[in-house]
Amino acid sequence: MSILVLNLGSTSFKFELFDSDSLDSLKKGEFELEADENGVNQGEIDRLFREALRQVGDVSQLKAVGHRIVHGGSKYLEAKEINTQEIYELEKLKSLAPLHNPYNLAGIKSSNKYLPEVPDFAVFDTAFFKDLPERAKIYPLPYKYYEELNIHKFGFHGISHKFAGQEAAREIKVPFNRSKLITLHLGGGCSITAIEKGKPIDTSMGLTPLEGLMMMTRPGDVDSGAVLELLKQQNEAKGGQNLTESLNELDKILNYESGIYGISGRDDYLNLLKAANFGEKRAKLAFEMFIYRIKKYIGAYLAVLGGADAIVFTGQIGAGRPITRKKICDGLKIIEKIPIIVVKPHEELAIAREIKNLLD
Repeated sequence: MSILVLNLGSTSFKFELFDSDSLDSLKKGEFELEADENGVNQGEIDRLFREALRQVGDVSQLKAVGHRIVHGGSKYLEAKEINTQEIYELEKLKSLAPLHNPYNLAGIKSSNKYLPEVPDFAVFDTAFFKDLPERAKIYPLPYKYYEELNIHKFGFHGISHKFAGQEAAREIKVPFNRSKLITLHLGGGCSITAIEKGKPIDTSMGLTPLEGLMMMTRPGDVDSGAVLELLKQQNEAKGGQNLTESLNELDKILNYESGIYGISGRDDYLNLLKAANFGEKRAKLAFEMFIYRIKKYIGAYLAVLGGADAIVFTGQIGAGRPITRKKICDGLKIIEKIPIIVVKPHEELAIAREIKNLLD
């Protein structure tokens, strides 16, 4: 028997087939998704899903289909089987992770359509952070917004942070549930997490994936007053008549036009490194800002943890070219005796592990 794992984003459709007992990888593949100004193209997702099934072959051996869901909100706090009603509930969370949740859900819909007899399981990026301490979880806004509207830090990349932490703990021969780790997921989206005894005690992303580290197209931490000023200017430019349009424009700026891309005009990290190496001023500035903000968070989390057994890098950038890790670690004397561990990302395997635990 086997487990098929889907991992969909706004630009890619990845799948991997695992033996349901050993979790050995049997087959895998990745397709590019073309950007569609109208959002998710369910027909295209269906087509790619059918192509994935053709590559998988004998679907009669499928025991489950696993899906990564970026935002589970306050309701979905652990991996679980997903039914039609659950899909309806998850639709309501799209606005909290607009770059990912709509695509994650499209994969579930395709699976429901073409593999109706095979159960679907969702593994949530936010679930790892369900027990964040209140001191890290709650924003210093009027408390009623936490109580009534669930406005609080959810955290993201939980699947990746947990997997990287477990692999690093194994490498340094410290039990995960006794370890102190700082895990950095650096890719198109970036986040950092402080883990103590196998549980996150703080993380950089918040209510949405916009908070925290500087990313490829998202700003990370920014003065909320600056966001209000942007909204004010956007609305005034439109004659003050269409707040909804101004909000949509601001959403576009924050999710798609900021971060490294907003500073440098580069939407590819390797191209950014080349441009910075050739002395291009704004590319150098974007790279320096990216590194600087990561260093600040490492220092903060070392203080919160009271030291660390390892600092762990994962994600396409984090586990990629060593120049980024070197620049982050340069000059940080407080980490000189702390092991630096690199874990190649494998979210599909992490998802398969979670589903195997549910099936067992």
